[in-house]
Amino acid sequence: MPGIVIVGVQWGDEGKGKATDLLGERTDWVVKFNGGNNAGHTVVVGDEKYALHLLPSGILSPGVNPVIGNGVVIDLEVLFSELEALSARGIDVSRLKVSANAHIITQYHRTLDKVTERFLGKRNIGTTGRGIGPAYADKINRVGIRVQDLFDENILRQKVEGALDQKNHLLVKVFNRRAVTCDEIVDDLLSYAERLRPMVADTGYLIDQALSRGEVVVFEGGQATMLDIDHGTYPFVTSSSATAGGASTGSGVGPGALDRIVGIVKAYTTRVGSGPFPTELFDEQGDWLRKQGFEFGTTTGRPRRVGWYDAPITRYATRINGITDLVLTKLDILTGLEKIPVCVAYDVDGERFDEVPVNQTDFHHAKPILEYFPGWSEDISTARTFEDLPQTAKDYVLALEEMSNTRISVIGVGPERDQVIVRHDLLD
Repeated sequence: MPGIVIVGVQWGDEGKGKATDLLGERTDWVVKFNGGNNAGHTVVVGDEKYALHLLPSGILSPGVNPVIGNGVVIDLEVLFSELEALSARGIDVSRLKVSANAHIITQYHRTLDKVTERFLGKRNIGTTGRGIGPAYADKINRVGIRVQDLFDENILRQKVEGALDQKNHLLVKVFNRRAVTCDEIVDDLLSYAERLRPMVADTGYLIDQALSRGEVVVFEGGQATMLDIDHGTYPFVTSSSATAGGASTGSGVGPGALDRIVGIVKAYTTRVGSGPFPTELFDEQGDWLRKQGFEFGTTTGRPRRVGWYDAPITRYATRINGITDLVLTKLDILTGLEKIPVCVAYDVDGERFDEVPVNQTDFHHAKPILEYFPGWSEDISTARTFEDLPQTAKDYVLALEEMSNTRISVIGVGPERDQVIVRHDLLD
């Protein structure tokens, strides 16, 4: 069973990096298949904390081959900044491979992202302003710049000129910004070419060969199901396929190679940016949950919106992704609550919805129907087996499992690498 996909179940920030890290010692390859540096994850190794934004978390595991797949958009400045920072801390980054077909984020993508968000005003999407959306838009409009273009200056210049024909009209006439010259973009991109060249490969072929040899390949998704461009809370979503299907298109391997789909879900819910969020808390409990869970973005530092666990969303994600196993993270954060609310359905203008409404307007107006479970006060951070948990914590986990339509295989009880309870081996 060599192909394992790891995806977020909610709106991101569920702890996917830790789940990938958990598999690290038995993993041969880790492939990032979507997104860019618009999201990040923090991995704690002993006393060391690593904040990754663009790189696959597998780069921290000795012997693992990290890959940035064709479905990713790459900010080269961020890529080399992260590589240099890890190298300075003694991490071997020489094994990184980058798809020749991955698209590049340029200066004009970042500029357009920021000015467009300001232009939208109260209708803004809540992007990170890092150029992700505009880079994906260029990809779809077939005016994007790919990694392989950096090794042919004539092709690169032609493509940049073609992209700027439209971009400069927008920047100057609509947004009142200065025009961008072709030379400044080309010179900037070419400055990275020789450093990038040794990393570039036909990564789809490499992954296929690894799978043929029976090696374990983990496909690591950025963002999460509810931010997927097709299946999320559109338009308040990311610009890529963040669900399990994106693992195939974003890495260049067939869906038949994906044997296990692991969904990562918090014991409560968070999201950043705009958009509907039925269980969102606006009171002191929300402030407490945010503080306890340290819910601030790894990439932006923005306070995350927080709310209770949403069972219909987990069921939806299980169905959309074909999830075989759930990793429940941050169970320890709920310690100390007398009662723990869980959203079991929605009320939309007096009508009960047991599943996520297909109509976005209905979901936007959905009010959570809550069921309350007894909490616990015992410290669970040292628990290493399910039996170590207080009975009420076990009851909470079992209730979530039943409502989620799939098994909870791993439970996170703290930020450290070893603060996990494994109920079912993810590789079995």
